[in-house]
Amino acid sequence: MEINGKTRLLGLMGNPVEHTLSPAIHNTLAEQMGLNVCYVPFLVESGKIRAAVEGAYALNVLGMNVTVPYKQAVMDALTGLDPLAEQIGAVNTLVREEGGYRGYNTDALGFLRELEQENIRVEGETAAVLGAGGASRAVVFSLVKEGIRKIYLLNRSFAKAQELSKEVNRCYEREAVVPLTMEDYKKIEEERILAVQCTSVGLAPESGRCVLTSEDFYRNVHTGVDLIYQPSETMFMKLVRQQGGKACNGLKMLLYQGVTAFELFVGQKAPEEMSRIAYEKLCELLKPQGGM
Repeated sequence: MEINGKTRLLGLMGNPVEHTLSPAIHNTLAEQMGLNVCYVPFLVESGKIRAAVEGAYALNVLGMNVTVPYKQAVMDALTGLDPLAEQIGAVNTLVREEGGYRGYNTDALGFLRELEQENIRVEGETAAVLGAGGASRAVVFSLVKEGIRKIYLLNRSFAKAQELSKEVNRCYEREAVVPLTMEDYKKIEEERILAVQCTSVGLAPESGRCVLTSEDFYRNVHTGVDLIYQPSETMFMKLVRQQGGKACNGLKMLLYQGVTAFELFVGQKAPEEMSRIAYEKLCELLKPQGGM
């Protein structure tokens, strides 16, 4: 990659940002597509997100991604919002427009593109979503938007699951989401369901844990998607596979939220072959270093 006077800047705002894999996605796509852009991380201190957004615009930054803890706070600093991002109540992508940036949620779009790539059907299906936190918001809103028949939203706190369920049902004007506690999984009536694991339980180094371990639940899961991608096989995925289901991790969601954001930044569609090269780069970076 050659940096010169015509290079346009892309970046990631968050705190912390040292762990991010986003530069590998964006810079790989830029190189493969022959575009003169460069993607770097920016550490933004607490209380300075508006100043960071205004500074980025003043510096002619082409676009930015936003990660924790600023996906909600950044919304007040934007000139516009994509309707899906507004519904979800969180933004992770800022696309430059006249006077500032428009906010998008490519977490939701990346999740749907992973399902498409894995040939996982959504329309007319039933899903169980584990967790009602920030990650699950994008999943639940996107599934209902794509025509899922019903979602059972399981969470340790029933009140939190109920709050999100009411919000989604009100937004789409149908009773699509049913709140449950984790212990109430036996109330799921359908025999074949899609399950999506949206909590941080099972994230390395605590990879032996899972938020729900009952074999009864997994017997009905035909496909399980864990948003965690490290480790590459979580306990949730193992439990799905032990009962004969298909399971995949969240690495392709990470990939496609980045690919979708990049496409919005540069105004061009990334060929699937180039997305595959970026995916291989991610896999390489996540390989254990050294060892016996």
